Amino acid sequence: MKLWEKDIPLNKAVEEFTIGRDPEFDLLLAPFDVIGSMAHAHMLRKIGILSDGEYKALHQSLKQIHRNIESDKFAIEEGVEDVHSQVEQMLTKDLGDIGKKIHTGRSRNDQVLVDLKLFFREEIRKIFQAKSELFDLLLAQADQYEDDLLPGYTHMQAAMPSSFGLWFSAYAENLIDDAHLWSAVLQIVNLNPLGSGAGYGSSLPLDRSDTTELLGFSDLNYNVVHAQMGRGRTELFLSFAIAATASNLSKLAMDVCMYNSQDLAFLTLEDAFTTGSSIMPHKKNPDVFELIRSRCNALTQLPGVVAGMVGHLPSGYHRDLQLTKEYLIPALDQLFNCLQMTHLALSNVQVQKDILDQDKYLAIFSVETVNEMVAKGVPFREAYKKVAADIEQGVLKKPDQLKHTHEGSLGNLCLDEIRAKFERVQKSFDFSYVAKVKELLNKTS
Repeated sequence: MKLWEKDIPLNKAVEEFTIGRDPEFDLLLAPFDVIGSMAHAHMLRKIGILSDGEYKALHQSLKQIHRNIESDKFAIEEGVEDVHSQVEQMLTKDLGDIGKKIHTGRSRNDQVLVDLKLFFREEIRKIFQAKSELFDLLLAQADQYEDDLLPGYTHMQAAMPSSFGLWFSAYAENLIDDAHLWSAVLQIVNLNPLGSGAGYGSSLPLDRSDTTELLGFSDLNYNVVHAQMGRGRTELFLSFAIAATASNLSKLAMDVCMYNSQDLAFLTLEDAFTTGSSIMPHKKNPDVFELIRSRCNALTQLPGVVAGMVGHLPSGYHRDLQLTKEYLIPALDQLFNCLQMTHLALSNVQVQKDILDQDKYLAIFSVETVNEMVAKGVPFREAYKKVAADIEQGVLKKPDQLKHTHEGSLGNLCLDEIRAKFERVQKSFDFSYVAKVKELLNKTS
């Protein structure tokens, strides 16, 4: 069964080519397709297309399909094109002509749009939860290792004193920057396209505000052409958020790989998070972080891929848009897994103490010595030349203490302020739709 079928046979090879991987991804979209259909049926009753009895029958049948999906008893049958066709076929088998009414006032285009938006906003919620847990860990590690120093690098050379407190909390604050992007994307995703049809609306008196309320969307995509153009644009915006967080995780993973090396030995990964060599008995390789690095580096390329697929299309629907699912859905899963694995592996690192006591790091205290002289009234350029000469002559001395006091420095990490900053952006995420969807699923009339 196909929603567009008119008893005209289609070449089998063409059919397989055009369907692509849709059946695989449609199983992930299935619960959202049912939820969208529940809201649509409610609206059809409200405008008089369905009777009370027809609506109740459809709603109960849809609830059963949703239960089947939740218990892994749902499948797209052989010969059925997609999840939308499968759900309609099941309703028709269960309810006869009543089931055939579910597509009234809808196009498959706006069905896919609403399914994807419901799916994307749930994925955003999952990813933000994983980001929040990683943020909490990084801030806790920053607090625990606040006074444990390590070299800070520029140009891959030891440059100035840093600390594990600075290092951990830097990546925590990076996650806040990412969160602003995710919040903006959620606001774009959480708009209702249902009722836009094939992109030009319907002559039926659809109540689009009703489905917006039922599905917990924050507002409508009002203009129906704009709603249809959301396909592809939504994926592009989402790809930028994915890439931003992936870039953050990749850089963190690269640091861990370097810090875990025997040459630096700044931190040690628990043995359970390393792998060995087939011929070198001593090897404990940071494969987990190498794979996080590689997977996240690939994800940073996603905006270019999506832009290349949708960037030169005119308005209206085009089959090109189908293929964005093949990139976005696996990317969301990859990012979620990388966030979880980063959290798990970082929970078990051991930090090396007293790293900067080694003689080879003496020169990185040169700026401290310059600043001590400046604080006593010596012009900066003179102090700089004096310390440079001391380094050349091998007589530079390590200062008795580090005097970093300004916000965000070694002696003032501002962890409470960073947490408050995170909590402010956290408030911009509106996940109230979760309760709305539960309410829709539990409706009895």
